[in-house]
Amino acid sequence: MLKDDLLKFIPDHSRVTENETVRLNHSKGITYHAPVLPDIVVFPKTEEEVQKVVQYAIDKQIPIVPFGAGSSLEGHIIPLKGGITMDFTLMNKIIEVRPEDFLVKVQPGVTRTQLNLALKKHGMFFPIDPGADATIGGMAATNASGTNAVYYGTMKHNILGLRSVMANGAVISTGSETVKTSTGYNLTELLVGSEGTLGVFTEITLKVYGIPEHIVAAKAVFENVEQAGAAAALVLQAGINIGRIELVDGKTIEAVNDHVGTDFKVKPTLFLEFHGSRAAAEDDYTVTKELMEDSGALSFKAEADSLKRAQLWDARHQAASAIVSREPGKLLVVTDVCVPISKLAECIGKTRELAEEHNIDAAILGHVGDGNFHAAFCVDSNDESEMANFKDLNTKIVDLAFKFGGTCSGEHGIGMGKKEFLKEQYKEALPFMKIIKESFDPNNLFNPGKIF
Repeated sequence: MLKDDLLKFIPDHSRVTENETVRLNHSKGITYHAPVLPDIVVFPKTEEEVQKVVQYAIDKQIPIVPFGAGSSLEGHIIPLKGGITMDFTLMNKIIEVRPEDFLVKVQPGVTRTQLNLALKKHGMFFPIDPGADATIGGMAATNASGTNAVYYGTMKHNILGLRSVMANGAVISTGSETVKTSTGYNLTELLVGSEGTLGVFTEITLKVYGIPEHIVAAKAVFENVEQAGAAAALVLQAGINIGRIELVDGKTIEAVNDHVGTDFKVKPTLFLEFHGSRAAAEDDYTVTKELMEDSGALSFKAEADSLKRAQLWDARHQAASAIVSREPGKLLVVTDVCVPISKLAECIGKTRELAEEHNIDAAILGHVGDGNFHAAFCVDSNDESEMANFKDLNTKIVDLAFKFGGTCSGEHGIGMGKKEFLKEQYKEALPFMKIIKESFDPNNLFNPGKIF
């Protein structure tokens, strides 16, 4: 009955499916959260199809969950109440590129790699890089950030406007094509990071940037994580025009070496990148080299060759895969907190102590340029004691971040994994968030069970 009805709006059996394998693939993310099968999966190609399916779901009171690449880490795409999962893989058109206005319009299924390949011929690029080849829609829904956030900000800083199907079936446009606007409530930033709970995106207008004239990558090796974290904070406090600054600890380096065949020294390491004019990038590199040496770096090496730079950053992006590969059969956990820069080194050190107290062999890594870091490890989701131990560690890491004036999530969002922490962080504000949800989605059909 459900399939027959949906085929009226998407008349293609390959795009409306109750196939068990397809449903299973849409029942879980890439981490430890327990799967839940959707009743059906649809693959729209147009805004009109999205609107018709949403209106049907509203009329029939059926939950609907948007799905991008499935790379989110807090269970955002798990259909807790069953219903319709809407996969945006086939809505992957780059609608318009306007280099003269530094903007691009895309459908939500466009991936960041696909977008940057298309922009390259215009001498442009889109900077937000969460590591996985996520879709732009998914990145918008979770307010993703990643390695470039220290310079370019997060998704919310780079989205000019949206088109979204709302829970009354209407399609709205938010924002504008200008670099700034001061017109009414900021619905764009309200929808960005709403994790599919307020609307279903059908088009996204993004800011894009010119490819820098010159880029220098560098790698600084330290004896311990605390030193590396303190050095990262020092670079930022010195006002260096840093493009990226990432921390990986020795355990991560070891896993990456095994996984991709690199031969990096197995010590805590900062990966850095400077860009701009040749003179500016090289000046920033020189000053940073002095700061790294003053901070006790065991070595500091630069790399300007584009291929070798790509290999360097690919090694950083392989960290999660490398960690999972070391424990086959277990599932990935990546904690996610963000603290003020001045507290970063101390918080990282105490996180290492907490992991050791829990006998968890965690790798520590993160986008330390904005105070955001992670403890990554694997768990057996069927082992109750192991899961309890992980959850206790996760709680203590979040409590530590709160103690230092930080937040329970720097970039992964709340999903189903951090709802209790959100209650603690925003005791007074949470009721107002719930009012917004109830106003936008009174029947709780859009991604129910997430955030609250």
